[in-house]
Amino acid sequence: MLYVVISEDVADSLPLRARVRPKHLERLNRLRDEGRLILAGPCPIIDNNDPGPAGFSGSLVVAEFESLEEARAWADADPYVAAGVYARVTVKPFKQVMP
Repeated sequence: MLYVVISEDVADSLPLRARVRPKHLERLNRLRDEGRLILAGPCPIIDNNDPGPAGFSGSLVVAEFESLEEARAWADADPYVAAGVYARVTVKPFKQVMP
């Protein structure tokens, strides 16, 4: 089943993100290589694909997991969580209707 992981950043998270981004991307690449990643990316604070020093307000991941518990465990193990990038992470089942 698909699950959505909605993560909200702490204030001024950009330096924290930069420090652990390679490890964060490594996990997403693993999901992609396993064919389980539907989409993933950050949410810019400003209306621009490259927000520069304004940074990001959070992230969104939609991926396939065996269960809600597995999806939560995966989200909890994110390097951004350990580094304190995220203030809150929400994991929910997701039903893709389109495309």
